[in-house]
Amino acid sequence: MKMQSNMNTIERIPTSVTKVLFETIKIGIVKSNLISMIAGLSMALFVHHLSFFDKIGNVALAFIGTALVIGAAGVFNNLYDRDIDGIMERTKNRPTVSGIVDVRSGLMIGTWIAVGGLVALYIASPLAAFCGFLGLFLYVVPYTMWTKRKTIYNTEVGSLSGAMPPLIGWAAISPDILHPGAIALFLLMVIWQMPHFYAIGIRRMEEYRAANVPMLPVVKGIRRTYVQMNVYLVALFLCSFLFWSFNPYIAVANALLSLGWLILSIYGYRRKQEEKWARSMFIFSLNHITVLLLMIVGYSLGAPLL
Repeated sequence: MKMQSNMNTIERIPTSVTKVLFETIKIGIVKSNLISMIAGLSMALFVHHLSFFDKIGNVALAFIGTALVIGAAGVFNNLYDRDIDGIMERTKNRPTVSGIVDVRSGLMIGTWIAVGGLVALYIASPLAAFCGFLGLFLYVVPYTMWTKRKTIYNTEVGSLSGAMPPLIGWAAISPDILHPGAIALFLLMVIWQMPHFYAIGIRRMEEYRAANVPMLPVVKGIRRTYVQMNVYLVALFLCSFLFWSFNPYIAVANALLSLGWLILSIYGYRRKQEEKWARSMFIFSLNHITVLLLMIVGYSLGAPLL
């Protein structure tokens, strides 16, 4: 019986360690950003008439490197924000708050996976490594350390980091990251993040207020946030035209999705309770970007086979 008990304990350790690691690196954010990285990578393959297998080594390195760099950003963010994370309901159980991962261990984890990720990206392409480093720096320093606790424009600053994965993917295939397709993806991600995170800000407004984080709805109110969300949704609609030369169907899809999101915003704000409206906006934002990015990946990888 004692041996069986010890075996059960040993079997539980890897799951527990894995869970702690995934929570520390923010595995959900890692996975969602990998989708946009793959979209950038796939579009670059299509534009330059390359097959997936022509660049399989770069694809694998970009995937590994991006995952590690984003994970490192999550670790450093968790370490720096552990005081305010302890106040907020959705973050109070993070390993960096509970002490399961202390500062020293967290710094070691974050540093090593950052170095490993940047090395992998550098092997794929020095430009991909630069984009990865820039995304990491923007998230940790200008966003987490400088603006998150000081200004309502923290979301705008954070969106720049969140828009780097498509450029990482593109740079792993080709150095021309100023190509209209790469710029279209970058702008799409920057603009999309604004109403997405404003919706989160409204849903978690009291938590942000308790933690003294100056999110737009906390400082300026929900009405101002609603107006600003709609401005970005119009910009997201206009962004559709940037995809026309790549594929008209994707341009139309983004236009329709953005228009639907704008209608939901206006109609829902007038008809629903603020919490329910913000929740519907948040859910729509996830569906919007998932559908669009999968269309981009599907077309980019599938069209050459037709």
